[in-house]
Amino acid sequence: MTVILDGKTLSEKILDNIKQKVSNLNSKPGLAVILAGNNPASEVYVRNKEKQAQNAGFNSSVYKLPENVTKEELLNLINKLNDDEKTDGILLQLPLPKHLAAYDFLDKIDPKKDVDGFHPINAGKLFLNEKPYAIPCTPKGIVRLLDEYKIQIEGKNVVIAGRSNIVGKPLSALLLNRSATVTIVHSKTKNLPEITKKADILISATGKKNMITKDMIKKGAAVIDVGIIRDENNKLRGDVDFNGVKDIAGFITPVPGGVGPMTIAMLMENTLELHLLNKG
Repeated sequence: MTVILDGKTLSEKILDNIKQKVSNLNSKPGLAVILAGNNPASEVYVRNKEKQAQNAGFNSSVYKLPENVTKEELLNLINKLNDDEKTDGILLQLPLPKHLAAYDFLDKIDPKKDVDGFHPINAGKLFLNEKPYAIPCTPKGIVRLLDEYKIQIEGKNVVIAGRSNIVGKPLSALLLNRSATVTIVHSKTKNLPEITKKADILISATGKKNMITKDMIKKGAAVIDVGIIRDENNKLRGDVDFNGVKDIAGFITPVPGGVGPMTIAMLMENTLELHLLNKG
């Protein structure tokens, strides 16, 4: 029988633990979120992050900037937050307005306040198997979910669909550091089903609805769905054809309720860890 990997319940347990730890601190962790432009999905994500930060007992600030914000204005805000002693974590919500390039700003965030783990120093530390100041939230949440359900990583064949700097690449480093054999597939990969069917753990982060179907799954595999897509009925769906795959997989994440809540929980955990690092 297939086991549903319940990210919602695990995330609530993690968030309760964080809230308890914060209640025993002399000072509150501070999370600053920068939202530039008018992306509706980003606005929803930011509201959710702000709510969870407040629930955890953090000092939470959201800086909303207009669609036409200049590069100089955004850099000035980042520098101001870098110098602010009450701010432990800085999150630059992506995507940015089209006239701004993310890489012009992510490396300007203090690595010790880089709550998303995207700064080149943190990315480099992760790939060198050294301890970064923060690990990207979605990859960190996926590994925590695998560990919670005692899904072995060491020595297993892992296939990751998607090569983004946010999920695919850092996740590959995390899993390599845990002695998995990792393959990354993408839009140019040939014979995709032949590769995915060899996976003990298959992780899809492409944002393409029903990209992963039952004929691509090895029986008993753990299937992790990172995709979040709204269908024609405005319901959330993932990369994986859940109904087709669930009877073949040994473990599977639902959408919603799988990876999404874990990402938020890891953001809060990173904020607390950076607070302890910066105030310690």
